[in-house]
Amino acid sequence: MTRQHNASHQPSSPLAHQPAQLKQHLNDSRIVVAPGIFDALGASLAEQAGFDTVYLSGASLAYTQLGRPDIGLLSITEICTAMSHIRERTQLSVVVDCDTGFGNAMNVMRSVRLLERAGANAIQLEDQTYPKRCGHLRGKTLVSKGEMVGKLHAALDARESDSTLIIGRTDALGVEGTDSAIERAQAYYEAGVDMLFIEGIRSDEDIGKIMAQFKGKVPIMANMVEGGDTPLKNAKALEALGFSLVIFPGALVRAITHMASRFFATLKEDGTTDAFRDQMLDFKQLNDYLGTQAMLELGEQYDNR
Repeated sequence: MTRQHNASHQPSSPLAHQPAQLKQHLNDSRIVVAPGIFDALGASLAEQAGFDTVYLSGASLAYTQLGRPDIGLLSITEICTAMSHIRERTQLSVVVDCDTGFGNAMNVMRSVRLLERAGANAIQLEDQTYPKRCGHLRGKTLVSKGEMVGKLHAALDARESDSTLIIGRTDALGVEGTDSAIERAQAYYEAGVDMLFIEGIRSDEDIGKIMAQFKGKVPIMANMVEGGDTPLKNAKALEALGFSLVIFPGALVRAITHMASRFFATLKEDGTTDAFRDQMLDFKQLNDYLGTQAMLELGEQYDNR
């Protein structure tokens, strides 16, 4: 099978954002590191720290917007809303977790169009049944390989710009084993996806088998989950193994939850935030970061015209 797909589609300027050099970066020798975020503030903080790519995590959206686990409760509307807010605030490259595409091939097409118009640079789709669950939870079930291939073809047909990347994810490793995961990934590669994501890698042996099959053919994505199935490695080690992109999808939420728990305990105990002041921005510092004064001055330019 060939990997040519929609060769006639040309990038459309409203959808091809400046950092759509993501495709080029993924083919460089250096790995792309994408911290997980769930809102525009997190995206702007990542940008300030020097990152050029972020990962809009479905799990992190479920944790923060719903206060619930990643078990398929999120909707495409909530993901698109978050994406549009992030795009309004920053021009970073954004890789978006689109779960299963929220249904069949027709749902996938709609999801891809909505996210692309909201400003996504890459859209990740997985082969779990719907509702899905976090890739590092037990009890996952899969759609057939053929159904997933059809959904990926639908995603590739739906995108308006070839610079919008489609990522094929398989969760088969934790359900059917490494060989099955590689077989599925091969089918997704042949369907024409721009990147492969084999979730739940458990060992260096798994990595060796995966890289033997795909290294040099298509970018491969790694997922680092603190306390998850995949042993944590730093970006340099993953780069040496052949990965092109590494995401840290829920790390920010875990850090914020840890900090917030201590903050609320302090406030409850003391009845004041004084003991926590050295771990906070004050009112002026936060407004300085947000650019409040500059925005007010911009608005004043349009007063009484």
